Amino acid sequence: MNSPQAHTPEVEVVVSDCSARDAGSLFAELCRHFGSDRCAEDIPHETSGSRPTMWTGRFDTSASPAESPATPSPPSLSGPVKAEVQGEPRAVERLRRALDETFVVQQLGTVAGDQEVEVELQLESRRPA
Repeated sequence: MNSPQAHTPEVEVVVSDCSARDAGSLFAELCRHFGSDRCAEDIPHETSGSRPTMWTGRFDTSASPAESPATPSPPSLSGPVKAEVQGEPRAVERLRRALDETFVVQQLGTVAGDQEVEVELQLESRRPA
């Protein structure tokens, strides 16, 4: 007899095609909404060489951060940032809604499996009205 899988609220985010500063801004914003294996103060570092750089973080969409800092001004990205988001569909949707509050989000692609979904997103700063 098959039992339903329990909801797994953890989502993995892989950021690439951007500067370390932009990756840090994105992760800091996600840390404002969710518990994470990263601290909001963790600053990604650039690597030297010709290989592409990728930064990763895991976010628990069921958990709020330990402390709730004052709401800062929205982060500014220097250009488009590509993020691959993977996890249980409801958890990915929660994370996506949090990103929609701060950034202009365009979905570039989706791959759905039995228990998980992987979504490729492009994020850009919101322009002042």
